[in-house]
Amino acid sequence: MKYIKGIRERFDSPNFPVFKARELRTMGVGTEYSKRLVHILLSRKEITRITRGVYTFHSNLNVVGFAFAPFYYGLEDALRIRGLSGQGTNPMVVTSRNVRAGIRQFKGSNYLVFRIDKRFFFGYDLVKVGNFWLPVSDLEKTVIDMVHFNGMIRDELLPGIIKALDRKRLNDYLKRYKPSLRNKVLDLVKAKR
Repeated sequence: MKYIKGIRERFDSPNFPVFKARELRTMGVGTEYSKRLVHILLSRKEITRITRGVYTFHSNLNVVGFAFAPFYYGLEDALRIRGLSGQGTNPMVVTSRNVRAGIRQFKGSNYLVFRIDKRFFFGYDLVKVGNFWLPVSDLEKTVIDMVHFNGMIRDELLPGIIKALDRKRLNDYLKRYKPSLRNKVLDLVKAKR
């Protein structure tokens, strides 16, 4: 139990919101004891499992993405975080890791995981949300991802999004995609001008 205080200090912070049992070894905890320690903390409900082998002391839903690093929050969730949509959404985690995509749960709340090819893992920056700096797709990448993942941009949001788009950045991003997707995105942003 001598390690618990140090573990809390390190991983119950915005700098390290998630951890794996093997990371406890860097703090001098042995392999077998690190597994036992995680089990003890789980049974005391001091930590929560996000996904297989990844845990957190936090109850904030914003930490789920860190379990899938490298990642960014995207799609409708990015619009909400950036203040372009007032509608509450479930966190939408976009990752280049080879993980199962779909709906998952954390502390009784849903979040969605989307898998994207490493070639298309770009176009995000850090945004401060509460105590955390979260990677969030920029507006141009959000629009592209919405088309890529067959998402719908609500009609009432589209004029504001189109007005705020950086056309040069959008065109630079689109050069990385196939012509069919490029054309769908360009049709979308031209149609509602």
